[in-house]
Amino acid sequence: MPIIFRSAPVSEPFTFDSLGNHWDQESVSRPKGYPFYHYLQTETGTGRVEAAGKSYVLREDEGILIAPFVPHSYSQESEIWRTLFASFTGTVESILPQMMENRQVILVGKEQGQRIASLLNDCMVLCETLPLDNRALSVNCYNILMSFLSGVHTRRVERDPLYARYLVPVIKEIEINYPLDLTVEDLSRKAYITPQYLSRLFRRFLGCSTYEYLTSYRISKAKELLITDVRLEVQDVSRRTGFSDPSHFIAVFKKITGMTPMEFRRLNRTV
Repeated sequence: MPIIFRSAPVSEPFTFDSLGNHWDQESVSRPKGYPFYHYLQTETGTGRVEAAGKSYVLREDEGILIAPFVPHSYSQESEIWRTLFASFTGTVESILPQMMENRQVILVGKEQGQRIASLLNDCMVLCETLPLDNRALSVNCYNILMSFLSGVHTRRVERDPLYARYLVPVIKEIEINYPLDLTVEDLSRKAYITPQYLSRLFRRFLGCSTYEYLTSYRISKAKELLITDVRLEVQDVSRRTGFSDPSHFIAVFKKITGMTPMEFRRLNRTV
């Protein structure tokens, strides 16, 4: 039952925080979700996953990708439930929500699951071969992420007229002006709706409030700055990502990532 956790600093665009296969899966409950995109696939047996308010049964070669901080749990439905799994990070981790079209959950069918299993098994071999070929691992990781896009069984949320009309302009506003003193009220005026209705739409389509989405986006940009510009002081990172108070920035960063900005930088330094 091999499992591998990342021990080296993040230096490639896409890589794994953890991965494993042939795992005798036990029951797991994460009421606050997981901090990374997390993939789980059945190798043998059957398991049930509860995520984003819905229930999914994973049979052999079927899998599920769950977005960060989406509450979920899973348990075996058969006497033996053996799984493979991976969680994803990288220096461009912040673009993953856009790649995955902001879906909370992506289901993978048998055909896509078999391709993902082959790639993930290759990654396991790479991780056990020294010196580690980080570039090859990153390429395989990217190929796995792209496999999710071809294995989606749910309707594209951006085709929903409410999403296109109200959330798209707000998300673009966040992506462009996140360093500014944006508020939920400012964003709701951009969409010509009330702050309460905007947050309801965010929860409906993205599983979080408007404020939570804005904060998560700012923290993802802060991660980029902490890794790519080691000369920046924490207060500068705070200011450049829309936090006027460095103490508040540090508290929010630790709440979301489980570590302070400096601890994150030390863990992920590339030299």
